[in-house]
Amino acid sequence: MSLRGGDPAEIGGYPLEERLGSGGMGTVFLARTSSGRPVAIKLIHQQFAGDDEFRIRFRQEVAAARRVSGAFTAAVVDAAPEADQPWMATTYIEGPTLAQRITDEGPLNGAELRRLAIGLAEALRDIHRVGVVHRDLKPSNVVLSAEGPRVIDFGISRAVDQQTLTMTGRVIGTPPFMSPEQLQAPRGVGPRSDVFSLGTLLVYAATGHGPFDADSPYITAYQVVHEEPSLGAVPDALRAVVEPCLDKDPERRPSVDELLVLLRDLPSDLGGTATGGPGAGRTRDMLTQHHLMTPDTPPPTTPPPAAPARSDSGSTGTAIGGRLRRRWRPVLAAAVAVAAIGGGVAALTTNGADGNGGGTDGRGTDAGRSAAAPGGTLPDGFGAWRTTVPGGREDIPDELRCVARDDALFCGGGGVIATRVNPADGSRVWTAKSPGIPVQGMHLVGATDDTVIGYRIADQDAPQGPPQEVVALDADSGEELWSTPSGAQSTAVTGRTRDAVVTGSTVVTVDASNSRFEARDAHSGKLAWTAPFPAGTQCAPVPEGPRLLAMCATDAEVDALEQRNPTLRTLALDSGELGRPIGVEGPAVPVGDADGSLVLLSPSYEGTARAGYDGVARVDPASGKVTYSRFDKVYDGTPGMADGTVHLSGQTGLVTAFDPATGRKKWERQTGVEGASGPAAGDGAVYFSSASGRVVALSPNDGRTLWSTDPQADGLTGEQNASPRVTVAGRALFVAADDNTLFAFDARKPPRSG
Repeated sequence: MSLRGGDPAEIGGYPLEERLGSGGMGTVFLARTSSGRPVAIKLIHQQFAGDDEFRIRFRQEVAAARRVSGAFTAAVVDAAPEADQPWMATTYIEGPTLAQRITDEGPLNGAELRRLAIGLAEALRDIHRVGVVHRDLKPSNVVLSAEGPRVIDFGISRAVDQQTLTMTGRVIGTPPFMSPEQLQAPRGVGPRSDVFSLGTLLVYAATGHGPFDADSPYITAYQVVHEEPSLGAVPDALRAVVEPCLDKDPERRPSVDELLVLLRDLPSDLGGTATGGPGAGRTRDMLTQHHLMTPDTPPPTTPPPAAPARSDSGSTGTAIGGRLRRRWRPVLAAAVAVAAIGGGVAALTTNGADGNGGGTDGRGTDAGRSAAAPGGTLPDGFGAWRTTVPGGREDIPDELRCVARDDALFCGGGGVIATRVNPADGSRVWTAKSPGIPVQGMHLVGATDDTVIGYRIADQDAPQGPPQEVVALDADSGEELWSTPSGAQSTAVTGRTRDAVVTGSTVVTVDASNSRFEARDAHSGKLAWTAPFPAGTQCAPVPEGPRLLAMCATDAEVDALEQRNPTLRTLALDSGELGRPIGVEGPAVPVGDADGSLVLLSPSYEGTARAGYDGVARVDPASGKVTYSRFDKVYDGTPGMADGTVHLSGQTGLVTAFDPATGRKKWERQTGVEGASGPAAGDGAVYFSSASGRVVALSPNDGRTLWSTDPQADGLTGEQNASPRVTVAGRALFVAADDNTLFAFDARKPPRSG
């Protein structure tokens, strides 16, 4: 619909083209970026701008939407939650909502219904993977795009590690699609609340009505909590999957990973439904656009769970990023391989940290080294260049990460298992594509002298096979040498995406059932040893200089979504033998190594919401000694190490450096790089970069800005916990940006800004 009188001509520098719709909380407009890409801008109604409680909720919406990859959602392009009239811009998704589709054409069936079910489960997997609970999955929040269903509107979502905001006297949500626990104790809902909502949504898609429909929202809410669902018109094959999703007890519902296995086993033709026709049995989707339900007699509530207690030596609370996941039921454990939590990994050397990201770059301590360009040299014939690497899913590009080895640059991620690029001019030697949906945070594993290790994500329509594999490719030809199904446990245990490491000529992975470590020869794939996890624990590999450590959390902590007191053990590289456990107080995130000790950051919590980091811990694996140091206050941002220094790069561009031995702040610098990734160091500077390709070089001594560049891609800003996008090879900088973009330049001759 066209713009109306009183509508603004532009918002945040984005010219408006038309009005897409308006609801109780705001109006959505179609606009375009300077490059012509369409975006949807949600402008909050003026009357809510002065409501502090609402502003908090809108900031949470922006933060939650930014954490999700955008593969199954509307990715955030820009936002101004602190503006006089707050707004948020997301990618524009063309297509009707599920509510519109059912109203116009009636219920879905057959292959179309199966595709919707799998697509929505994959969307929830993507959302839950980064620790977000949507909490408002309903027909009007599902857009049926040409690429598949997209889940939109994170207005009442929350991070698992975030305090839930429930406005006084009101339950926020849409009763026909809310879970029982959301109606009874909204502060305590977890990922399986979304599974319940998905079950109701699939019933609606298949029949045109919800499983708890009634004449009023209050009766509907009562039936959700107390009555059995009405499933008589649901096709039998789908009913067998939906029914356990609608269990009143969250613990008895399947996880999204379990649900995906069940849905993929459904026949392609699910059969018809007992009802049909346009608008048949239409559900009362009355509370759309964040409308608030204020019943005269609200549903019974129970007190919210107590916030985790703090100890003297470290804060406790929900796991980093809220990504700890519940274990799968034994009946499905053999059939389900973890499919979507990012598994960035590391290349481990015997030289210790060289300042290229330490434990946070997902590529390890030699990720930025290059024998071809030591010190202040450049690769032979080097000139500044820019290229884009097409992936297996060119319709859903992502980001790459790279390692420089000898005369080659190897990169992976974003639908690319790995690609070999000529570091001199950016020309591609070979590319091996991954057919599945790119997973945020999952990039290249690493490289040896003759082998490149990457990840393959299975196509969602593949009938059989593991959803995620570690793949070895010949460095010269790109020929596949071997592959093995991979687990994805590190995010749950460490808060970082690292489930496999390359050490020397060996690859150490987590097996598909997340029960043991496996070591293979990188080139031949021959299994060298296996090491079962200690009883009652879930583990992930953590590189520490020349050593490899196992970081483990108890099953109880994983089940409770609270990594409180992790343990560390040495992991012998020749045999897989585990050393004695070293206990760490409070949740902790490994960020790198310094002077023979593993460095971890201590998260700080306000209630159940992670507010940042308040200290640093150092673990000496040889002696088992753990030393704790406090920061002078809580600092937020993406953590990383470079040149033996801990860095936190905030979403607004503020970079703070700390001494890992004392926790003392060394310097602080405001930069123009919003949402910067972890640091990379070399040639007398520390580098930070955003998904837009904006790069800043800071002095490692005092944080002084040496130079900065303009954006090189139309990418997002504000992403947290991104691994370093800059790879350093002597004076050459190789930078990854959005849309599988790579560019390179001489660090001493950076692109001019302005």
